[in-house]
Amino acid sequence: MRRPVGLLVSCMAVLALGASSALAQTAGGAEAPVPPPPTPAPVAPSGDAPAAGPTVPGATAKLKAGVAYAPADAPAPVQRAIWAGNDLQSSPYRYGGGHGDFVDTGYDCSGTVSYALHGGGLLDAPLDSSSFLQWGEAGPGQWITVYTNPGHAYVVIAGLRLDTSAANDPRGLKGPRWRKRARGGEGFTPRHVTGL
Repeated sequence: MRRPVGLLVSCMAVLALGASSALAQTAGGAEAPVPPPPTPAPVAPSGDAPAAGPTVPGATAKLKAGVAYAPADAPAPVQRAIWAGNDLQSSPYRYGGGHGDFVDTGYDCSGTVSYALHGGGLLDAPLDSSSFLQWGEAGPGQWITVYTNPGHAYVVIAGLRLDTSAANDPRGLKGPRWRKRARGGEGFTPRHVTGL
């Protein structure tokens, strides 16, 4: 599971500063110029989503051996949301998982949707399925559509469904998974990100 990069970068900076201080003190007590800390690695826009991942040509995501490949023609936030969704493929279902923090030991339906959207830089705090009823704009989006009701939420990103329900999934796997087959949207309210 991906851990927040910002914390790692902060820890690396503290270690680098501590090493610089030690070098300055070992020079016989004389003050020596302290070299600047190393430049941290680039951080993805969402703070913990991968900056790059697998892609396929065109405008439709593809699923290969459980890994979603983002379409090369998709906007960067859409690609990053797909790559973030890949992080959850081995995570178990856990009711309330992903609500207190994006990084958790298991994820429920809305925690899964929240994680992917956050990975795309499209959501600052996790939402539950009822809260998604007011999120974004009404109707389906061009690239990302969240389908929600008070009891369940899932998201379709560039043609692939990220869902904890095994509905219409011949593998019958529960928990956060990419699904090739769509499920009926009856009983769900579609919402989308402005412009996506």
